[in-house]
Amino acid sequence: MKRKPFLVQMLLVIILLLSIASCASPTDSGNSGGGGNLVIGAKSFTEQDILGELLAQQIEAKTDLKVVRRLQLGDTLVCHNALLSGQIDLYPEYTGTAFSTILKQKTLGDVKEVYRQVKEGYAQQFNLAVMPPLGFQNTFAMIVRGDVARSLNLKTLSQAAQYVPQWQAGFGYEFTERQEYANMVKTYDFKFTKAPRLMNLGLLYRALLQKQVDLVAGNSTDGQITRSDFVILQDDRQAFPPYEAAAIVREATLQKYPQVRTALEQLAGKVSPDEMQHLNYLVEGELRDIKEVVQTFLKSKNL
Repeated sequence: MKRKPFLVQMLLVIILLLSIASCASPTDSGNSGGGGNLVIGAKSFTEQDILGELLAQQIEAKTDLKVVRRLQLGDTLVCHNALLSGQIDLYPEYTGTAFSTILKQKTLGDVKEVYRQVKEGYAQQFNLAVMPPLGFQNTFAMIVRGDVARSLNLKTLSQAAQYVPQWQAGFGYEFTERQEYANMVKTYDFKFTKAPRLMNLGLLYRALLQKQVDLVAGNSTDGQITRSDFVILQDDRQAFPPYEAAAIVREATLQKYPQVRTALEQLAGKVSPDEMQHLNYLVEGELRDIKEVVQTFLKSKNL
């Protein structure tokens, strides 16, 4: 899939921001109104819906503030610009995305250093605060069937490199155009004898289960991983950047409502990768209500 021209992307951002603004008029603090003290946004996929609701329920439970949810806003640039314009007060982001897409930095594998640079960069350039990570990463994950991993005793991508020429890989349409793909191929010297099969992301796991492909590129917190006997191969040479989930908040919001910082800091390290996988599965696989799923999770953490 070809990437949209830059001008087209910016036009879409402007249109979406205008649609956000039309939903509610700004208050004196720069927030959207609609009966709430602050507004939480999120990108347009299930995990972001869950995280947005998690942040909202935590704030509502620990403060006397009312939260307006503006989920399913769009991509990273839409959420970031909505934050800068004051149409939303916070949203969940991933450090690797902030590092590369917003700060325009080259891939770096050091988790702590990426977080440090994102936190400092956002404070200096945008007057935005990066909260402590929630406890998991949603990074790219190379996945094989469990029977293959066990029979070959595979745990890492380094170990898998010798088998790649024999395998049929299956990737999403845009993955092979991303820098992460090039980094992976170079870092592990992957030699794909067969051209990777490009397909819709929703079909990857079905194709792997049906043995139409042997290796797929998914996300480490995909709910489908918990449903089937799949194994994530460890990125032992750090070809992929870290993507720690963390809330990004306007400093103006934290100054007006300092209790929000305390509430969000209580979520630090509370969501493990396995737990995020399970939450995604409950919503996508079992079609559970997001609010109820989040409420149950928070209760299990005594929050």
